[in-house]
Amino acid sequence: MQLPDVFNIRKPVIGMLHVPALPGSPQNKLDFNAIIDWVLRDAEALAGGGADGLMIENFGDVPFYPRRVPPHTVAFMTALGRELRRRFDVPLGVNVLRNDSASALAIAAAVNAAFIRVNIHTGARLTDQGLIQGTAHQTLRYRKLLGCDVKIFADVDVKHSAPLASRELRDEVEEVVSRCCADAIIVTGSASGRQTALEDLRTAKGAAGGAPVFAGSGLDLMNVAAVLEVADGLIVGTAFKQADVITNPVASERVHAFMEAVRNLRHQ
Repeated sequence: MQLPDVFNIRKPVIGMLHVPALPGSPQNKLDFNAIIDWVLRDAEALAGGGADGLMIENFGDVPFYPRRVPPHTVAFMTALGRELRRRFDVPLGVNVLRNDSASALAIAAAVNAAFIRVNIHTGARLTDQGLIQGTAHQTLRYRKLLGCDVKIFADVDVKHSAPLASRELRDEVEEVVSRCCADAIIVTGSASGRQTALEDLRTAKGAAGGAPVFAGSGLDLMNVAAVLEVADGLIVGTAFKQADVITNPVASERVHAFMEAVRNLRHQ
């Protein structure tokens, strides 16, 4: 995949839409209309502030299902995705936590989203949901079955998890791209909001065979210049939130300031 296949700008910034707990989830407090309003307000702040793409994620649905989510989650996420596609003319991505790539693909195909994120595309990881194994073989075949061109953005050494055995990051990146057919790579810190190591980004870039490499956590105004020197794009969540609290609404002034810095860096 080349970045122009999805984005019309170099070094794109994807803003996260962390969906509050959906109906049926243990932490749910809002009815679905209120959730739609919340997500649309965040999307307006992101798109209005200059973000180059959006990604919707059922962040509030803790504790997450390790694999398949129930049908109502797919229905709610599809409805949200449809509203976003109707209102915002930027590429949309879908992530269904913790690792439901099939539902993410189905949602993306239904709403004409551009990409999905898969936290564990290949291999196996120990997580707070237990042992999760990648299902690249199923994900790629399901995409073929759907006949869609939704791109697969795959994490490597994904946050909030640990490997079963020690493994070189370079080897994992090479396999995710060459043997498991990921279209782009995401590198993160150990948890949401924690900085992505520059050395990990360099390693991933060297092993990705030309596939785009995104930094997926811990971005802010202090480190964005250094990260953008290496990464092909950014996924930003916490830095756009009020008071740097991931569950808070998006603060439009933070988006504007961050994107102004990115625009200046693009022209250097």
